[in-house]
Amino acid sequence: MKTNKKNKNMNEIKTEILLNRAIEVFETESKQINNLKHYITEDFALAIRAIIESKGKLIVIGMGKSGIIGKKIAATLASTGTPSFFLHPGEAYHGDLGMIEPKDVVLLISNSGETDEVLKIIPFLKSQGNITISIAKNKKSTLAKNTNLFLNINTDQEGCPLNLAPMSSTTATLVMGDALAAVLMTERGFKDEDFARFHPGGSLGKKLLMTAKDIMHKKLPIITNQDENMKNIIHKISDYGLGLCIISNENRDIIGLITDGDIRRCMEENEENFFKLTVKEIMNTSPTIIKQDVKLVEINEIMQKNKIQSLIVEHNHVLKGIVQIFDI
Repeated sequence: MKTNKKNKNMNEIKTEILLNRAIEVFETESKQINNLKHYITEDFALAIRAIIESKGKLIVIGMGKSGIIGKKIAATLASTGTPSFFLHPGEAYHGDLGMIEPKDVVLLISNSGETDEVLKIIPFLKSQGNITISIAKNKKSTLAKNTNLFLNINTDQEGCPLNLAPMSSTTATLVMGDALAAVLMTERGFKDEDFARFHPGGSLGKKLLMTAKDIMHKKLPIITNQDENMKNIIHKISDYGLGLCIISNENRDIIGLITDGDIRRCMEENEENFFKLTVKEIMNTSPTIIKQDVKLVEINEIMQKNKIQSLIVEHNHVLKGIVQIFDI
């Protein structure tokens, strides 16, 4: 028993040590990121202006870990309204430089500012007259001195316990790219609808682009007789599997709604007389109704605000369908 207790204590100590090491990385990197605000200069604003005024694309170039971060930056920019793609410097130097047009702005990334594969691209860019922006941690580096604009990601401590593996520096590069993308979005007036257009296959695109008409159930459990008894109401709800039935007239005017929740409450309140109740005695005469062109994101907000799972859809005051939270 003493051995088991000792092992348990040792495991707890080991767990605490591991967690503290992780926290140290968080604190180190967050401190380095926070320090970036002291190194931002007018070049950032000039970079934003150059990108917006450009008639071409923003091409991102980087090698190694900087290249990996560069791919993410290019992807973020492309999805937020700035045409952009990543170009590997090695492939560029061996034939893909033709992908860069004179009207393009080029973003070159190198933590040290001395990455040979990246520096080799500069003479071509200068000869072609491209506007160049560099991201590096040394303003006196070869890269910084040979580009039009310089964005400083100065970090003096990596999250790595050996202070060798790129951690804080790659995070800083990513954050600088995010800053560019975020400010460009604001300057372009980029809206959620624009974001959705670039993400039509995702859940966000669905919510921002699709409407009630696109997803509503059209085959509906409708009751037109307000004197219908409880037994028939229950059968109607069960047959359609939507957990509700709509009370309407022959012209499909919406009169009321009965949900399975309404039925459960009535059963608890009217145990002996439950099956004697009729539609008009239990229906909700003020159900929440939306128009068929309401976007899914708004539908979700309405459901959350009213704590409901189903909405009646109408067009020109005529019943068209039902949208449920499971469809969104």
